[in-house]
Order: sequence, then C-alpha cells, then structure tokens
Amino acid sequence: MDNSKNDKYKKLILGLLFDGIGMLSFVIPFIGEFSDLIWAPMAGWLMTRMYKGKIGQGAGILAFIEEIIPGLDVIPTFTLMWLYTYVLKKVPHNKAIGVK
Repeated sequence: MDNSKNDKYKKLILGLLFDGIGMLSFVIPFIGEFSDLIWAPMAGWLMTRMYKGKIGQGAGILAFIEEIIPGLDVIPTFTLMWLYTYVLKKVPHNKAIGVK
C-alpha cells in the first residue's frame, strides 16, 4: 500500500477514534456534558490539523459547534468529513493534505 493510501486510512481510523471520544460524554450523564468543554476545542483543532485549508477550517468550526452543544455528540463529524473528502468529493491525496 502506498503512502497516500496509508494516510487516507490513518485519517479514517483517527476519525473513528475521535468520534468515539466525542460520544463518551453520553456514558456519564450530566457530568459527561462538562467534558465537552474540554473536548470541543480539541476536536475543532484536531479537525484543522487533519484537513488543511478552508475546508479543514470550516470542518473544525463545525466539529467545535457539534461537540459544545449538548445532545449533538452522536453526529460523527470526523467520519463524515472523511467520507466527504475521500468518497463524495474524491479529492486527490495531495489536495486533501494541503500540498500545492
């Protein structure tokens, strides 16, 4: 498997992991929602690191909003971004990582 495919699937695995972390707040009712105060900015930042450019910045804002609003943690933002980038839009690897 070439490096671009490794990176593509690495992002998928990380996205699934990060979505799982975001959903952990449902495990501890009431207290778990306070953990989103820490996780929401981290999720936004991680999204901008994984996906460069304006698309990544927009996705970072959406990830932050999704995590900070109680009850929206079930939305798999990272996985949806991966699907958008690699399945729906079919962006070549070098564009997805911000290489010019």
